[in-house]
Amino acid sequence: MRILMAGAGATGGYFGARLAQAGQDVTFLVRERRYQQLQASGLVLQTPQGTETLKPQLAQANTLTGQYDLIIVTVKSFALDQVMEDIAHAVGPETLIMPILNGLRHIATLQQRFGEDRVIGGLCKINATLGDNGKVIQMTPLHQLYYGALDGNNDARLQRVDAALRDCQVDTRFSDNIMDELWEKWLLLSTLGAVCCLARGNTQQILTSRGGEALLQGVFSEILSVITAEGYQTRPAATARILELLSDPATPMTSSMYRDLTQGFDIEADQVIGDLLLRAKRHSLATPLLNAVDVNLQVYLQQR
Repeated sequence: MRILMAGAGATGGYFGARLAQAGQDVTFLVRERRYQQLQASGLVLQTPQGTETLKPQLAQANTLTGQYDLIIVTVKSFALDQVMEDIAHAVGPETLIMPILNGLRHIATLQQRFGEDRVIGGLCKINATLGDNGKVIQMTPLHQLYYGALDGNNDARLQRVDAALRDCQVDTRFSDNIMDELWEKWLLLSTLGAVCCLARGNTQQILTSRGGEALLQGVFSEILSVITAEGYQTRPAATARILELLSDPATPMTSSMYRDLTQGFDIEADQVIGDLLLRAKRHSLATPLLNAVDVNLQVYLQQR
């Protein structure tokens, strides 16, 4: 299977490297700065087991040739419009597109551009970041990759994707209910991002602060009410596990949005929090805590 990995940051770099190491034909679509970095030093993975380096196949938008069987999109959500332009001529009659982005707005955006039958569901669970020198740093052994048809019909096309991905040295989950997995990932990451960005700290600091637990539970409840109104079929055991994970004061957690904010980078405010507020308004739901988070993030973006 010919695979195009759009992005070579922490997510794309890690999972793309594992696919390449498993023998898949993987090309990384990257911007000029990342292209030069990877050309010079290779794709470096720093994992709990040690450091690995591989020489990746690279392309830029103006050098991308041919069509691909699978395009995995791993860029920040605010870069999606440009990436759609970059990959357009690499999409053939049988190409499937699997976005691994935060939130859910990107699914409709990709479907409108390339067609509903081309876009499949995907998400990952990994604690990873990109070092200053471009090294992909996997901070814990967690490396799960979920995928499946958005309508649950995992036909022969999806079976082929599974055959390519399941032997890539990561924990793969071929799901027949990927939409619920996507809703639950959004519940987790948006709660985490909201409380960390609003409080400017990790979950351990928040939970051990006066009112911190109430803040986290309040944000969680607002987000759960929004996604339920939007079609999430609540799985009580799953949502309880998410809240339990977030509420553990012994484990300090931060979100990628918070880490980007503390470094002065652009953030996925509209895609992670803003979109929830638009959906809440559609159902006349009161979300005062999310509104406070959104104002906070808008002010940050104005001041950048």
